[in-house]
Amino acid sequence: MRLTQLPPRATPDEPAELNATDSLYLRQAIMWSCTARARGNRPFGAVVVGQDGGLLAEAYCNTTETGDCTGHAETNAVRQLGPRVSRDVLAHATLYSSGEPCVMCAGAIFWSGIGRVVFGIDAVSLRVFRGERSEQRDAELSCRDVFAASPHPIDCVGPALLQEAGAPHIGFWKT
Repeated sequence: MRLTQLPPRATPDEPAELNATDSLYLRQAIMWSCTARARGNRPFGAVVVGQDGGLLAEAYCNTTETGDCTGHAETNAVRQLGPRVSRDVLAHATLYSSGEPCVMCAGAIFWSGIGRVVFGIDAVSLRVFRGERSEQRDAELSCRDVFAASPHPIDCVGPALLQEAGAPHIGFWKT
């Protein structure tokens, strides 16, 4: 079965309302998800922006290209921050992700000290696209659960821009 539109919302939560800055950078992350897909990777992208609006990192999922199962967009973006961006700056930075961060990426966000996350399509909706194939399944733990266990606050906004964030997934996953 080929999906031609997004599945209905699987959760009762309404999509988050975003301000103009959040919309701009989330759309940039979604653009990176399209790049990932065009290169044969899973369609996920991420952008990290400082409190001053300066771009700190941008990345896409490159697991197929590299063969590295940890090459998720958010983790790749966090790796770019490395020692060049201070933890004080990251505490006030926002990571924009085209999809809800998985457990691994939520852990990388936690360890980096990033203080805020805005994501597009949520994990529950992504599971509809991915289906039940074992190699496409994820750990069913929300990034919010990981962030809630953090000793420092991590603000989390999403899902948002669901139609746009979901578009790169249409027809991508094997059913």
